[in-house]
Amino acid sequence: MEKAAPKPSAPVGYVSFVGSGPGDPELLTVRAVELLREAEVVVTEVPSHIELVRTLLGVPAPRVVVDEDGNPVGEEPAGGPEFVDGGFGQDGQPLTHAARAKVVVKQAKSGRRVVRLMAGDPFVYASGPEEAQACVKAGIAFEIVPGVSSVTAVPAYAGIPLTTKNNREMAVVTCSDAKVDWSQYADNRTLVLLSAVNSIADIAKALVDAGRSADTPVSMTRVGTTTEQSTVVSTLDRIAADARAAKMSPPAITVVGDVVDLRGALSWFETKPLFGWRVLVPRTKEQAGSLSSRLRGYGSVPEEVPTISVEPPRNPQQMDKAIRGLVEGRYEWIAFTSVNAVKAVREKFDEYGLDARAFSGLKIAAVGEKTAAAIAAWGLRADLVPGGEQSARGLLEDWPPYDEVLDPINRVFLPRADIATETLVAGLLELGWEVDDVTAYRTVRATPPPAPTREAIKSGKFDAVVFTSSSTVRNLVGIAGKPHASTIIAVIGPATAKTAEEHGLRVDVLAPSPSVEDLVDALADFGASRRAALLEAGQPVTKPSDRRPSARRKAT
Repeated sequence: MEKAAPKPSAPVGYVSFVGSGPGDPELLTVRAVELLREAEVVVTEVPSHIELVRTLLGVPAPRVVVDEDGNPVGEEPAGGPEFVDGGFGQDGQPLTHAARAKVVVKQAKSGRRVVRLMAGDPFVYASGPEEAQACVKAGIAFEIVPGVSSVTAVPAYAGIPLTTKNNREMAVVTCSDAKVDWSQYADNRTLVLLSAVNSIADIAKALVDAGRSADTPVSMTRVGTTTEQSTVVSTLDRIAADARAAKMSPPAITVVGDVVDLRGALSWFETKPLFGWRVLVPRTKEQAGSLSSRLRGYGSVPEEVPTISVEPPRNPQQMDKAIRGLVEGRYEWIAFTSVNAVKAVREKFDEYGLDARAFSGLKIAAVGEKTAAAIAAWGLRADLVPGGEQSARGLLEDWPPYDEVLDPINRVFLPRADIATETLVAGLLELGWEVDDVTAYRTVRATPPPAPTREAIKSGKFDAVVFTSSSTVRNLVGIAGKPHASTIIAVIGPATAKTAEEHGLRVDVLAPSPSVEDLVDALADFGASRRAALLEAGQPVTKPSDRRPSARRKAT
């Protein structure tokens, strides 16, 4: 008698409790990033977690599908993991710890890889212990990935150490419990207060009544570790009034103790040269990443507005013919004038089933280091990169003239944009070369940004705008209007500056060399000088958007 076939086992669930830190996404641990990339389900805690994960994974948000009349008819699903709200119920109210645990267990029983993303650290003032115990009861395996707790991170970002060689004791107090016995904190320990914003007046009075000096330093930092961070420094007898005047609101971390006095020397985050500046980045979406990352490093809030869309040429036959000529040995040189040109040629190679070996015997020129890096990523090395100005003019200065003896072929393949200037072509012809000037890609004006962004551009809500080419100037003005007079204009080079001035904009910052890095660094230098001048004059440090002249700026 045959035995019955064994029943398939139920899927085994597994949960990773991952701390997301206090707000700055760069404080995520390496293990946290690894698990989020592998996750099939992410149970979130706060709404910002969805954007955090999508940005980290490079996954776009779902796109609303509309009919021919513009009416929404559905949603095009996004890639990446499924998101499940573990922080709030359908009524919009925060879930209890027990309710959150049920959400996690239910998802884990599906057998998928579940990441429970939690603010701060899962085991520090969080519901991690209760949810993990529910997993144990349900027979679900789990792991804990610690995160940076706001208890330590927010004071650190405010420039306030919690311990020093003279004061090694600290206490963390959750102030949501009204029954705190403040008499036990009458000594000189550093106090870190959570949920203290709305009751700070009563807390300060209780500490003074318990024996703390009314002059004891106090700091309150809201939205810590983000570029919206703001800090109020006061004393126990003044903190309630000062916090109210500064319109402090949760979430905030309050520190009580002499360590607060060190902020004057150790404040490093809020003193960054572009801290809190809202900077407009008008570029193609593919090119904005490195620029925005560098801006964030200086404390600004970059907002990317695509002004150009890169598309294939209308007539691909010209490019096809040139690629065949390259393979057949028609050219002595190929000159890349942009990263997009490298990308366009690579795509054609992929289309024809070719690889970098087709460049054998061909000399390669790159207009600058960024383009040379794109070539290197293809496994190739540029034979010629300008030693001076990284531009078509700089490339021509180093380009050798055609020599009938040394150069067996006198032809150059120049794949470029449809709107590129004729400088390089004319210069190569003067040097005796023949040029196959081929449109490798088209730059097309992008669709206008949303109405709130257009209004922000025109009304001066952006502190600065960085222009990386003349086309970004023309296209931004064309699709969104002219930036307000108070907005700082930063440009990558003289040609871009000239275009900006032709459009009635006064250029405030000119990069010393035409690179994204130098452009952002120059804007940061401007911001640092501006900040120093305000402090020297005894004025409060403001952003350009805080001081708006009534008249639109004109070019001078």
